[in-house]
Amino acid sequence: MGTRRGFLIAFAFAFAFALLIGVSALAQGPTYGVGRTPTAEEIRALDISIGPTGEELPPGKGTAKEGAQVYRAKGCAGCHGAAGIGGTAPNLKSKDPKNPDVWARGRILPLRAPFATTVWDYINRGMPLNREGTLTADEVYALTAYLLYINDVIPEDETLDAQSLPKVKMPIGDKYASLPDWKPRTPRLKGYPY
Repeated sequence: MGTRRGFLIAFAFAFAFALLIGVSALAQGPTYGVGRTPTAEEIRALDISIGPTGEELPPGKGTAKEGAQVYRAKGCAGCHGAAGIGGTAPNLKSKDPKNPDVWARGRILPLRAPFATTVWDYINRGMPLNREGTLTADEVYALTAYLLYINDVIPEDETLDAQSLPKVKMPIGDKYASLPDWKPRTPRLKGYPY
């Protein structure tokens, strides 16, 4: 009886091992010709993220004056209001621009973004609503300059391009640009309003 029991146990282990090997072999099975590896050009076209250093920014340039024209021409005022305030979409200009506390000025992207490249990236990816990605690089630079200008971040005559945009000092400063690691039951950062 002991030999038969040992045989059954050995058979069960062998069967389980064969099953694992078979499942592993099926996982490595043929691809059936579905899909393909993307080309380097296709990957570049999808890689639209812009980091703080601006290395990924495309060629182009724009000023606040040009940005004001683009703002009117592309219908930005229809959602954000004629002066960046009072539309149905979020305000783009602070109602309290002289308040020294940046958090008290409102939830304004050109004020709260830690890097000017973040403003450029958001406009490039998300605007105009339902026509995202239709703005040229020059238009995005101009709109970014316009929003930074109306919020007193840059002067009206400053030209933004791939070299100058990452150097813009944002109102929020470096205070929140790199946050410390968060751990459970850690209190909020001092001065963080939310």
